[in-house]
Amino acid sequence: MTAQRDAVVRVAAAAYPIEFLDGWAAFETKVTRWVADAAGQGAQLLVFPEYAPLELISLLPNTLHHDVRGMRPALQAFLPNFLSLHARLAREYRVGLVAGSFPVAYGDVFVNRAYVFGPDGTHSHQDKLLMTRFEAEEWDIAPGEGTRVFELPLPGWTLRFGIAICYDSEFPALARHLAEGGAELLVVPSFTGSRAGYTRVRVGSMARALENQCYALHAPLIADAPWTYAVEDAHGAAGIYTPADNGLPADGVLGQLGWNEPGWLVTDLDLALTRHVRADGHVLNWRDRVVGEARPGPAQLVTLGAPERG
Repeated sequence: MTAQRDAVVRVAAAAYPIEFLDGWAAFETKVTRWVADAAGQGAQLLVFPEYAPLELISLLPNTLHHDVRGMRPALQAFLPNFLSLHARLAREYRVGLVAGSFPVAYGDVFVNRAYVFGPDGTHSHQDKLLMTRFEAEEWDIAPGEGTRVFELPLPGWTLRFGIAICYDSEFPALARHLAEGGAELLVVPSFTGSRAGYTRVRVGSMARALENQCYALHAPLIADAPWTYAVEDAHGAAGIYTPADNGLPADGVLGQLGWNEPGWLVTDLDLALTRHVRADGHVLNWRDRVVGEARPGPAQLVTLGAPERG
């Protein structure tokens, strides 16, 4: 199938490494360098991982480096400059930008919030909706509210994408809700402390791409940071996943960096291919989801006969 150039977007998924910083200027220089690198490769949508800004913990007093609850209010002091920096970079480089998610004070609780910036610097956000045990039991990070589908204006067309932060990607109903809201790309920023955790998010992302016949972009955090309990270990590999069907990779992997390899994975996504697969693929997961949900009643319990004796 011939690609339609008005449906192609170049995306960049960051495998972003946490560092111990010596001041705010070091953070600003680092993020600016990363954005300039991806934009210089032609990327139009840039995605940083879950909790990427937590290297800012290194700028807090030493007593807070391992105090996962005490660091939450202290980190709020960086938020205005964090937002200003990303808004400026989105404007300067004319890109869509999903910033690394931040523990944000929201009423009486803290939520895990990914801010999303348009090429004009305006921003919105998506909160994580399902908490891991670490977030809920140790860190006291609360679920956010609502889902959003973001529209990124591109020359001649508009990309619609949704965000499922890490653990959220492991739940089919959430991604389906985003896809039914118009998302043709699922963005998955993650922070996983082991290969098993990474695998859960990777498999979840690939399954969501299969079920919704869309692209899924996985941007993992990379960390070897014994100086903070919050993100002391983080592992993964940046990846772009697809349904395995006409014109798309047979293994469902459009691109992937090496294990714990830092850097940008920059890839072109041809939305004409996934739209064609939804309409006339070898299988029609997107269409047939309605049939599966329409089957009435819960599963029946069937007790089989006892084994014969003797």
